[in-house]
This record gives sequence, C-alpha cells and structure tokens, in this order.
Amino acid sequence: MTRPPPAESALVTGPDGTLELLIDAPATVKGIALVAHPHPLFGGANTNKIAHTLARTFRDLGYVALRPNFRGVGQSAGTHDHGIAETEDMLAVVAWAQSRWGALPLAIGGFSFGAFVQTRVAKRLAEGMTPVNRMVLVGTAAGQVTGARSYVTEPVPADTLVIHGELDETVALANVLDWARPQDLPVVVIPGADHFFHGKLHLIRDQMLRLWQPL
Repeated sequence: MTRPPPAESALVTGPDGTLELLIDAPATVKGIALVAHPHPLFGGANTNKIAHTLARTFRDLGYVALRPNFRGVGQSAGTHDHGIAETEDMLAVVAWAQSRWGALPLAIGGFSFGAFVQTRVAKRLAEGMTPVNRMVLVGTAAGQVTGARSYVTEPVPADTLVIHGELDETVALANVLDWARPQDLPVVVIPGADHFFHGKLHLIRDQMLRLWQPL
C-alpha cells in the first residue's frame, strides 16, 4: 500500500495578512475539508493531535484537508480576536481552497475553541448558500469553561457529528449537552476520555469512518 505524502505547508492571504496552512491531500481530491485547532492562547496550533486526526481522516475520505493556524500562531498574521476575526480568516481559507480546487463538497471539523469557531463558520456558509456537506466537532467549547472563558456557541446542522469526552476537564460534558438539547442534537460520549482524548484518538477516527463513506 502506498504511503500518503506528508502534509504540505502553504501561505495564503487572509483579511489581515498571511495565514499559514498545513494541507493533507488524497491522490484524487473529491472534496474540501477545513479543520480548526484549539485555543491559540493556550498552546493550540495546527499540529495539535486532534486536529491532525481530523485532517488525516478527512483525507482518507477523499477530502483535501486544510489546517490553518489561527491568527497570531506560527506564520499567521494578526492577533487573537475571540473567534470573531478568526471566523473571517476561516472563510478566506475556504474561498482560497475553492479557487484552487473548485466548488467541491465542503466539510468542516474543529476541536475545542476551533469547534466553537467552526459553528460560526458553518452559519456563515449556510447564509452564503454554501452549506457544509459534513461537520464534526470534538470537545466543543460551550458555556463556561476553564480559564474564566465563556462561549455562546451557534446551533449546527442536525447531522453534525458531535464527539465529547466523558471526563473532559476543560469543557464539562453538561455544557455540551445543554447546548445540544434545544437542537435535539445527539452527542457521542467517549467513556473515560479527557479533553485531549489521550489514548483515545483512534475513537474519533472510528466515529467519522462509521458515519461517513468516502466521497
């Protein structure tokens, strides 16, 4: 079996300057996936293991997976904006990807703060008549979380895959259930998993592959 090539690095132009990306591409690109990493002020970057797992799984499903660094991380310009300017940055990456690969099926994924941002991105894409094809959120930042941060997280499409750790110490499972309940949105709870899914990353991949067939 041929080993997939390593991720490619790229720099694209965002609203406030350069955005740094990692790109995981399948042999034949059949879709575009955008993956968002955890909070940049707490060590989050596009090399995060959960972001990496989401990207590689999307690649194996036929998507070219893009992992931008949020503003202020690595070579990405700008300063942290609590998800507001980050939303515009992610939309700029989508536009760049569509200019390169065309109007292919679009998927998005995110972890923690990145999941919160992706709920905003999904809403904007739907308003712009480009709804997402598939969406996966892991450890979604919702409500009051550690570090005295609070999130008002947007509702998401009914078929969104939401994965959360039973023992998440950063975002309490109860917070995510409170967010999901008014939407009648199922939440996949991974028993024994903490916020970073130590020792359980494969279960994120398994859930995605169980739900979705390759393009």
